Amino acid sequence: MPRVTSVKLGDRPERVLLDRLERYYDAVPRHGARVEDFGPLTLFVREGQGWPFYARPARGWSGAVSVAAVDRVRARQRELGITESFEWVAETTPGLRAPVEDSGLVVHEHPLMVLDPGAPVPAADAPSGGIRVRTMGPDDPALASALAVPHLAFAEPGTDLGSAGVTELAEAVRARAGDGSVERVVTRIDAGLTSVAAAVEGSTALCAGQHQPVGSVSEIVGVGTLPTARRRGLAAAVTAALVADARSRGVETVFLSAGDDDVARLYARLGFRRVATALIAEAAA
Repeated sequence: MPRVTSVKLGDRPERVLLDRLERYYDAVPRHGARVEDFGPLTLFVREGQGWPFYARPARGWSGAVSVAAVDRVRARQRELGITESFEWVAETTPGLRAPVEDSGLVVHEHPLMVLDPGAPVPAADAPSGGIRVRTMGPDDPALASALAVPHLAFAEPGTDLGSAGVTELAEAVRARAGDGSVERVVTRIDAGLTSVAAAVEGSTALCAGQHQPVGSVSEIVGVGTLPTARRRGLAAAVTAALVADARSRGVETVFLSAGDDDVARLYARLGFRRVATALIAEAAA
């Protein structure tokens, strides 16, 4: 993959913004992870089940990062039986990509987009056909499907219609029953650490996503639409609901990492602007 062309950071407000995001990136996994220090790198190890965490630059680190440092973290990840992955912002830590790639990992680029403080809540068309968009309480009957649908969405990436539908979603919900995943999210909802929004038909979520507030910043994550329900504006409606909920909690800066440039254009229509490039490194498939 060709090296990313970094977003220019000539003005101080953009640098202040990226520093604010760095503080967020360092803070948010600490609610559910053990932290291991590797000098220029920090490894977050999830306590319990759930989405695996990653390694990233130590907050405030401005020196070089060696291939040996990356290899030490990768060896620890293998020892723990967790995914060998790193996440960082290209413009904030430009010297990390080369040693990560030299260690043998593959780097993927994702547009990092922000809805600035003061920007209006995105306007999105209301879904048709009896679909309702709502933020979800801990007792919502559609919560289990809202947590399962992104897994099916990300298994068939992109914006085109796919094959997984309500039958596959019901199977995914059954497969996750009893694994504690719903209970963990309920605990985070009750603690104000996570908010879930979904486009629901009957008692089934066709599209869902989350935001995770820390102070005045929140990241929108995991917005995914059931592949057979795509091209109906559901992701835009869910994103708008998440922004509205974040603002109601006092969040000023809302940001996200788009899957690719096509997805970034969809978020741009909602008022998000690209400020940098998020990089995710993982082992080759």
